[in-house]
Amino acid sequence: MGLAQELWERHARIAQACLDHPFVRGIASGDLPLDRFRFYVGQDAYFLDAFVRAYALLMAKAPDREGLLAFKTLLDGALDELNLHRGYAQRWGIDLQPPPAPATAAYTDFLLRTAALEPVGHGVAAQTPCMRLYAFLGSHLKTALEEAGPYAEWVQTYGSPEFEQLARTLEGLLDRYGGDPGRLEELYRRAMELEYQFFEAAWRSG
Repeated sequence: MGLAQELWERHARIAQACLDHPFVRGIASGDLPLDRFRFYVGQDAYFLDAFVRAYALLMAKAPDREGLLAFKTLLDGALDELNLHRGYAQRWGIDLQPPPAPATAAYTDFLLRTAALEPVGHGVAAQTPCMRLYAFLGSHLKTALEEAGPYAEWVQTYGSPEFEQLARTLEGLLDRYGGDPGRLEELYRRAMELEYQFFEAAWRSG
């Protein structure tokens, strides 16, 4: 078992809490109030901007060509993800450049600070939970998806084989570069906690 898989399994409780969260369940059922989804999309667009910048910082630190190419693939994938948000923005009049909510600011500051100031493997550990968690949520929510619901595209995007491959690419970099075991655990756990807080903030926005 690789490092990425070990860290994921040690934080399965938080992943399950995210899956069971009423915000996430409401996406699959289509019952989530639109105002809460609007808030989430705006905040997630702000988050993704920072996520892309963190990838760019880590790509510059990559010690080998394989890592450089992998980060380029991941960065392109995150930019493609923003297209989903632009579609929602056009459909429902969402501001994609809102002021960050406290949960959003805490998460983006954490990602950018880690990517800028710590070794490349530590930066990867801070980013991996987002990708693995969303792939996990997408794959599980597909079984409960209301396909005629307003948010079906969200589930289909994150439950797709293409997104799963991006998550595996990032996990491969975590296995490849590693770092201080205690620090990797701390960063991974913090990112998972911030993911839950992000959903909680969106749920409470209404």
